[in-house]
Amino acid sequence: MRVAAGEYGYDLSYFRAMLRAGAVDVLQADVTRCGGITQLLQVGALCAAEQISLSAHTSPAIHAHVCAAIEPVVHVEYFHDHARIERMLFDGVLEPVAGTLRPDLSRPGLGLELREQDAVRYEE
Repeated sequence: MRVAAGEYGYDLSYFRAMLRAGAVDVLQADVTRCGGITQLLQVGALCAAEQISLSAHTSPAIHAHVCAAIEPVVHVEYFHDHARIERMLFDGVLEPVAGTLRPDLSRPGLGLELREQDAVRYEE
């Protein structure tokens, strides 16, 4: 059984320590915690250097685009609650097809657009 962990890491030293310790078979990172897209790319580089797979932790709409550019990524965790909330509040949310997420290249950035009218009730 392969061990995956690291989704609560927030800086490169944390991920480097996990890899150096041989603590995981699959390093898991979350773009919303680890310092954003730039740092997730750096975590991917660490994984590539150590020949360790990388898994993205939940928030599939936010991870899909950047993970398409990171060679050691093996999967994006598709947590139903995150996907449900993303569909409630955003246009452009990716839907898996045959177990695969593919970025929509016709949309700018992450491909998401906030539906402000739907979000207004959560403002408080």
